[in-house]
Amino acid sequence: MAAVMTGIGIGGGSAAGPVARMAPPPALPAPRAVGAADAPAEAAAVREALRQVAADLERRAAAASDAAAEVLSAQALMATDPALADRAEALVLDGTDGAHALAAAFGEFRAGLEAAGGYFAERVADLDDLRDRSVARLLGLPMPGLPAPGHPYVLVADDLAPADTALLDPAQVLALVTRRGGPTSHTAILAKILGLPAVVGCTGAGTLADGQSVLVDGAAGTVEADPLPQTVAEAAAREDRRRRRAAQVRGPGRTADGHPVKLLVNLGALHELPTAAAADSEGVGLFRTEFLYLDRAQAPSLEEQTAAYREVFTAFAGRRVVVRTLDAGADKPLPFATAADEQNPALGVRGLRTATRDPELLRTQLAAIAEAAEGSTAEVWVMAPMVSVPGEAADFSALVRAHGLRVAGAMVEVPAAALRAGSLAQSCDFLSVGTNDLAQYAFAADRTLGSLAALLDPWQPALLDLVRMAAAAGEAHGRPVGVCGEAAADPALAPVLVGLGVTSLSAAPSCLGEVRAALAARTLDDCRALATRALAAPDAATARAEVLRS
Repeated sequence: MAAVMTGIGIGGGSAAGPVARMAPPPALPAPRAVGAADAPAEAAAVREALRQVAADLERRAAAASDAAAEVLSAQALMATDPALADRAEALVLDGTDGAHALAAAFGEFRAGLEAAGGYFAERVADLDDLRDRSVARLLGLPMPGLPAPGHPYVLVADDLAPADTALLDPAQVLALVTRRGGPTSHTAILAKILGLPAVVGCTGAGTLADGQSVLVDGAAGTVEADPLPQTVAEAAAREDRRRRRAAQVRGPGRTADGHPVKLLVNLGALHELPTAAAADSEGVGLFRTEFLYLDRAQAPSLEEQTAAYREVFTAFAGRRVVVRTLDAGADKPLPFATAADEQNPALGVRGLRTATRDPELLRTQLAAIAEAAEGSTAEVWVMAPMVSVPGEAADFSALVRAHGLRVAGAMVEVPAAALRAGSLAQSCDFLSVGTNDLAQYAFAADRTLGSLAALLDPWQPALLDLVRMAAAAGEAHGRPVGVCGEAAADPALAPVLVGLGVTSLSAAPSCLGEVRAALAARTLDDCRALATRALAAPDAATARAEVLRS
């Protein structure tokens, strides 16, 4: 019987093919002592290796697509960090050979990222890749990287770094499987952009051998080793039906009996704008504005923000754009907005709470949004992240309107907000459920931790109960309630969410076709019946199975 391994499914669809594993990193030679006379030359060689790795990454960035170019450039910046080179040089001057000095210096930086947790912990793979490339360059060894077996393959690795994922050719790479990684890793992000089936955090991936046949299901999060020919044929038939079904339905989202469900895209950076604007959507359901604030020592100016927002509003002229104000803190710390000494950043001053520390941050952002919206035909909505109590929603709505913006909303990402959604709806024009954080706080489970993926499954009945509460409160007060977390991208779950009362779904552009087709195949009554089945299930696996059988 074929062995089935599980992990975190990223993206829909499935693919079968032979395994090709990543080339291994260079092995460190035996340590050797470096005398004082040789230390300067050894230190210079270390610096040159780092410089050449950075230059190579920049060359790749120049030839890559916008999304890939951004991650490659960010990795090149890490390689040029003077603190890293200084530490490696100091180790060499103390008598350590260059290769071991590089490994030790990267190891210290790696420990710092792991201690920071969240998004930063997932960047550990980037540092490991830089270490391997730098050591290989210093020793004159072949660079680790993508295999080239001469035929299409399923790429299997411990994890993938930007330099690898940015060069993936969808014509050659059928699917991705990694032993490590989480839902916000580069592998996950780029798999969605490329539309590749992917399973990350698959601990059994290390047992897969080169050339071994596997079947990867990105929706179910499974990897089947040595599948039977009949199983592969059935999966291929399902994949063909999935693609044809997604391509057949166009236009505004609606159920089979005409109940409207707005289908919107998520937008996280300006380089994503062309793809997002070209998608068959009714606008943007989540415009993450953090990209303007990250990797800088001070907040962007009013003028810089206005120009960026205007570019988005122009691209979505005549359509809705829901702007989420700055969601700093937790896994997105900013030196000018968040404290460095918080013991538990995920439960600290983050999201809307940062405005209590620096009210001018929010005021400047709202002023920029209002200025960019002036004269635009885009329907601009503004929402606050991490709203916990009704008073925060009321104060935010008043501030939004004071800046001349007409539509203000609140995100439901905290169980308290879902439990008191009726009170939030009284002072807001709409609610938006962020299922990623809502699951994290409802189950006390770090959403970036792959080992807790089962708790963070959006099919969890307790999470669906919180969504139902928010949707019911919105309906009672005549307020639309959307979902913009990963749950909205699941075509099987979409009818359930609509059955719970959700009025819009926002996901990556590549996911909308399947979601649209799934809704078009069900009436509103069907959706409500599915929601009832899911809520009655004892766990996420049963809820999913019950709905898929219906």
